Amino acid sequence: MRSWLKCGVLALLFWAQGALAGTVLVVGDSISAAFGLETSQGWVHLLQERLAERDATRRVVNASISGDTTAGGLARLAPLLDEHRPDVVILELGGNDGLRGQPPAQLKQNLAGMIDHAREAGAEVLLLGMRMPPNLGQRYTRAFAEAFDSLAQEKAVAYVPFLLEGVGGVEGMMQSDGIHPTAEAQTRLLETVWPVLEPLL
Repeated sequence: MRSWLKCGVLALLFWAQGALAGTVLVVGDSISAAFGLETSQGWVHLLQERLAERDATRRVVNASISGDTTAGGLARLAPLLDEHRPDVVILELGGNDGLRGQPPAQLKQNLAGMIDHAREAGAEVLLLGMRMPPNLGQRYTRAFAEAFDSLAQEKAVAYVPFLLEGVGGVEGMMQSDGIHPTAEAQTRLLETVWPVLEPLL
């Protein structure tokens, strides 16, 4: 009986410590998973280093998976929320939906579900938008961008319209595939995110 009580008390202490520490959960795709780079070079790791300098109790959990879509993110979000109990959730998904030509309305619905789930779990949400290259057609690229813009407005969520601003299409900032940022671009990604993220922390 005493052993059981001791285990219960320890579990509550660990839970409280995690809750007090504050967790930023990043749910993204290859852009946040540092595809083609060392994990330590990615913008999410740079974010962890910046936060550690300011608040040693705060941690960053990178739950990004290369190739993931908004449907995949929605399907795996609930367990992540239960496990990590984040106070801030960063959503960086949608690029793979666009590259596969999936309907922007479906992307918007999936992201809306993720925002709702995160808020129900008590977390603030930061939405990182993406834009599609013009070769997919003007109608699709416009609808894709509008899906992010209108969702951010409707949900009144913290929002970065284009994570790759100043990086996409810029020489030296993109890997040879033209899709993934280089190591040199990662600091720029962080600086794009930081002014919108900081007020949420």
